[in-house]
Amino acid sequence: MNALIKLELARALRNRKFLFFSVIYPSIIFLLVASQGDTSQTVDDTGLSVAAYVMVSMASFGALTAVLMGNSERIAKERESGWVRQLRLTTLPGRGYVLAKTASAAVVSLPSIVVVFVIAATVKDVRLDAWQWLALTGAIWAGSLVFAALGVAIGYLASGDAVRPITMITYFGLSILGGLWWPSSSFPTWLQNIAKWLPTHAYAALGRAIEQSQAPKTQDIAILVVFFALFVGGAAWLYRKDTLKA
Repeated sequence: MNALIKLELARALRNRKFLFFSVIYPSIIFLLVASQGDTSQTVDDTGLSVAAYVMVSMASFGALTAVLMGNSERIAKERESGWVRQLRLTTLPGRGYVLAKTASAAVVSLPSIVVVFVIAATVKDVRLDAWQWLALTGAIWAGSLVFAALGVAIGYLASGDAVRPITMITYFGLSILGGLWWPSSSFPTWLQNIAKWLPTHAYAALGRAIEQSQAPKTQDIAILVVFFALFVGGAAWLYRKDTLKA
């Protein structure tokens, strides 16, 4: 399995388009949004500056891009090409393939988080205590596993032709409705009521709680745990179903 993880990492790091959208693109959006308006202005009742608020959103968005977009399309195409079928003929256990995909995506997602943080600190003068930087990195990185599991599930659900539109709709829907691009408080009330139950909303809320030196809300943690269980369960069921068809 270690050899497969190394192979997956090498493939991801050679994909310049993927690296741009998962590492550089979120940082560019951060700079564009954080540069608008009064930098001393706070967002809603959070007490956070615009730069600090958007920093968490774009770090979360970058990690989401890496684990969701990376997993779903590669798995669907590998199923279609017969690569997954070939791996089943080796001694690699089924869970090894899924774990290798998740691990490689998680490793690639870390730079997307760190780059946004470095730019926020150096260009926009975002200042946090050392423990907050570490806690933010750990929380956003660990939280990305929820969406890594979703990526695996979509990869086994969709065919090679259908996986991209399904992934893009899921990707943009979760990002926009979850409040990663702009505060969900600007939404109509009925849409706010939907947004607060989405995993992306809870995901970003973890980071903002750390910035505010507060404990994460129990509801946000529960939402992430429930969605993680659903996505992992769905991925496992779809994997077994795909195995029986092979």
